[in-house]
Amino acid sequence: MRMDQTRVKLPNGIELDVVDQGPKDAPVLIFLHGFPESHRTWRHQIAHLSDRFRCIAPDQRGYRGSSKPQEVEAYTPDKLIGDIFLLAAELGVQEFTIVGHDWGGAIAWGVALMGQKGTGTGRVNRCIIANAPHPAIFQKLLYLDRHQRESSQYMRGFRDAANDDLVRETGLVGILMQEVKWDRASAMEDEERAKLLEEWQDRDAAFGMLNWYRASPVVVPPMDAPFELPEGYTPPALPKLAIPTLVIWAMDDVALPPENIEGLDEVIDDLKVEQVHGCGHFVPWEAPEKVNAAMDAFLERTAQDSA
Repeated sequence: MRMDQTRVKLPNGIELDVVDQGPKDAPVLIFLHGFPESHRTWRHQIAHLSDRFRCIAPDQRGYRGSSKPQEVEAYTPDKLIGDIFLLAAELGVQEFTIVGHDWGGAIAWGVALMGQKGTGTGRVNRCIIANAPHPAIFQKLLYLDRHQRESSQYMRGFRDAANDDLVRETGLVGILMQEVKWDRASAMEDEERAKLLEEWQDRDAAFGMLNWYRASPVVVPPMDAPFELPEGYTPPALPKLAIPTLVIWAMDDVALPPENIEGLDEVIDDLKVEQVHGCGHFVPWEAPEKVNAAMDAFLERTAQDSA
């Protein structure tokens, strides 16, 4: 599917390449991709939904042609979340549904919590998350759960400056091959994979993408650290999420096991969890029909809530 992009300059100086498809007066969905992809993570969903929704999908900062500051501090979560609210304002969007996968889902959680009515700005009316852990659950799993901690050791490699020479020599490919066991890589279309491999050669983008991990406050203990909460640990002081929320979880995700959906009902008031079996991490394009069906049902059920 061809998705034309426009360049949007934000008031903070960041410029994003953005897909903006569908009727301009329709309800708005803002799609956030994860690592190490692009707006094309959502190609199947935008093709399916853009006849009745305005679908906005940026290449987020650090990715592809969008701005790629090289300082680690340019990628703290507050800045990444702020980009989305600034983008909505620049496009004249007052209210929207936030949709995110992987790192885009992590930012979507923050956008939803900051944008919900009541405790936030009131600009976000619904939230859809695909395989991205809730911040109140993920950190505890990294301390207590062997499976999650082991699956997240690649983050320590991404953060290690000793790997910078490898990135300079090979782009993102070298460190991915060293640190990550990609599941179901063959599920991606050959043309899409070839394009990604080409994009991963951009050294500025490679460090921009890695800086998302390096600026994150999430602690990933080594495997020989005790499986216990550290002394004085307190969970993040977050409000409950009160807006309608759909969580789509691919149950065979190697990096993010199903333990991440346990306890979501304690931090989200209006929650629907859709489990996708026989699918790996990249559920938007590995199982697009199931994702589209889950989104259709959720968006129809909550249409009045978003009006």
